[in-house]
Amino acid sequence: MKNVENKEVIILAGGFGTRLQGVVKDVPKPMAPVNGRPFLTYILDYLIEYQYNKVILSVGYLHEKIEEYFGHQYKSLEIDYAVETEPLGTGGGIAYAMSKCSSDNVLVINGDTMFKVNLTEFEQFFTEKRCLLSIVLREVEDVSRYGSVTIGNNNMIILFSEKGISAGHGFINGGIYMINRALFDKYPQPKKFSFEKDLMEKYYTRELFYAMPSDGYFIDIGIPEDYARAQNEL
Repeated sequence: MKNVENKEVIILAGGFGTRLQGVVKDVPKPMAPVNGRPFLTYILDYLIEYQYNKVILSVGYLHEKIEEYFGHQYKSLEIDYAVETEPLGTGGGIAYAMSKCSSDNVLVINGDTMFKVNLTEFEQFFTEKRCLLSIVLREVEDVSRYGSVTIGNNNMIILFSEKGISAGHGFINGGIYMINRALFDKYPQPKKFSFEKDLMEKYYTRELFYAMPSDGYFIDIGIPEDYARAQNEL
């Protein structure tokens, strides 16, 4: 894939890492060491494979640790920081980080999970749908602990189900989004809000939001068992 200017990505890296406190202390979750280097480096290497050239890290808790380690450059990636002085929620964090982006369409991913989606396919999917928001779904054996997402024949999202409402095989939100900045102009929000609850799940019946399933490798280091598994698998 040829390099395109302004391939920008927002990484949500402001979590407190509460569940990891017994294993990893004094660093934010994305900086948790995996085989001697921060987990975040694995994510950045993955983005470099797809020719992304600018990362905006949405940070808060212990953000100094991330800035001290990475500065403003990692290999071919330019790094900028959107520092939250108060927790803004996922939506507020994305909206604030988006103000530091120059392109209209921006990839958004989590800084504590690795979901190896084919990003070239996802970019094409988003472009073809001509929408304000597309998400990546992950197929799981039991959706009950996550909440599920139902899509129609054309991959349009037709239902979000709360955690515990449905069970069994299905799709869950994989935490990877492609967002057109006009989404926040069309559906203005307060400074602090949840992207999932206050925007996506509220407006999907009014707006055409699409979802692309992926069976790519997935690991969430926010869960102690998965963090231990990451030491062997990454």
